Amino acid sequence: MFFAGMVAAVSLREAGIGDYYSLQNIATPKGLDPQVGGLDFLPDGRLVACFHRGEVYTYDSGKGEWKLFADGLQEPLGIVAINDREVVVMQRPELTRITDTDGNGEADQYKTVCDDFGMTGNYHEFAFGPARDARGNLYVGLNLASSGASIRPELRGEFRHYGLSREGFKANSYGRASGRMYTATPYRGWVLMITPEGEMTPFAPGFRSPNGLGFDLDGQLFVTDNQGDWLGTSKLFHVQRGKFYGHPASLAWTNEWKKGRNPLKVASTEFDGKRTRGAVLFPHGLMANSPTQPIPDSSGGKFGPFAGQLFVGEMNQPRIMRVMLDKVAGEWQGACVPFYDAAGLGTGNHRFVFGADGNLWVGQTHLSWVGGQGMQRIKWNGKTPMEVESMKLLRNGFKLTFTKPLAKGACHHDHFQFTRYYYEYRQGYGSPQLGKEAVQITDLKLLRGARTLMIYLDKLTPGYVYQLDLNNIAATDGSPLVNALVCYTLNRLTNGDDKAPHLVQK
Repeated sequence: MFFAGMVAAVSLREAGIGDYYSLQNIATPKGLDPQVGGLDFLPDGRLVACFHRGEVYTYDSGKGEWKLFADGLQEPLGIVAINDREVVVMQRPELTRITDTDGNGEADQYKTVCDDFGMTGNYHEFAFGPARDARGNLYVGLNLASSGASIRPELRGEFRHYGLSREGFKANSYGRASGRMYTATPYRGWVLMITPEGEMTPFAPGFRSPNGLGFDLDGQLFVTDNQGDWLGTSKLFHVQRGKFYGHPASLAWTNEWKKGRNPLKVASTEFDGKRTRGAVLFPHGLMANSPTQPIPDSSGGKFGPFAGQLFVGEMNQPRIMRVMLDKVAGEWQGACVPFYDAAGLGTGNHRFVFGADGNLWVGQTHLSWVGGQGMQRIKWNGKTPMEVESMKLLRNGFKLTFTKPLAKGACHHDHFQFTRYYYEYRQGYGSPQLGKEAVQITDLKLLRGARTLMIYLDKLTPGYVYQLDLNNIAATDGSPLVNALVCYTLNRLTNGDDKAPHLVQK
């Protein structure tokens, strides 16, 4: 059955970003709960989307028509198109291959790809992904359970919880003594790799709520994690096999961790020596509260001057962020900046996909928490916005490159304000900004062409976020800077020094 969908344009001329991008609301089928769990494009150009209550629809944007492809899924939170008749969906209990075998546009075959992970029935055991690599392997992220609720009498997989039996766990108020977020079955708090044939490999532990997995254009896996216990603020991680990403609950499922040992009774310093820091930190409340899917600009220049850079969604604010990665001493770190802020954009920006025309499709959700619902499409109008295009670390400062030449008079200390602070690595929920202080600019140098500015600072120390606020910056053509907030995560210096003892709670 088809549903006609109308596309309504929204005027954004009052907002700076609206001078360069237009936004459209995409009407979804009547009666559908329009919380989007995943988006992709089939090779024939149809959009395919999964929704909160278990439906999968295809959408012909030329005709504005929706068609039901599959239903009956449990809370699907990601989808990948394999071909015009086949998709893979990550639903709560399993990764599922769904196929239209007879070519009538409706699925008639549902096959389990992989369900080799545990479930307790805890409400917070979301399952995110999949992201697919060049070899066809699929990567998924499993949320930790929450001490705000118990587990079901029936569960899947081995029960393991820091030495407590199932009866002892329930008597212990759902394990609250063992932390706000916990794992009781494998492999909660992990990113898993699953081959096309369904063979699962535990890939990397240490996550709390990894609601965003994506590969950049060079095939590197990036995963977002949300602020909470053991996460002072939300982060974007460059994820590699076998590394540990900070939340100790998932270590219960590693061979190295002694069975029954409670990580909450271990000093933070022990975990700090093992963990991989976030490549980019999103300052809580200022930049993002709950980051979602990272997606590279694969449009080849059809979406503006940011080809290859990552965009990252945000649930709480009507915002999409942009990430400018910087490889320093062989490791990734970098800066984040608001990209599309308000100006008609909804909240709950959860899932993304680029179309062949270079437009960015946005799916929104709230999961009965914060956020929104619905679908929107963003199109570049061909005009270049005045923005910070890249931010690179120097031995004694930063190199800023803008999308347009700076206007005369912009190269002055008053236009650039640096502040630095850090977030503590600790068991507690979140962290305030600690050690906050102004950083003095010692010199500015505008390079030939006026697009690149060298900024030299009096203090560069690993383990800090360097926040840059830009004031009254404009291009030579008079266009003002659209986004004036940039936050650079300085994990290591150009000489490789990454010592940051101040990050760990003593």
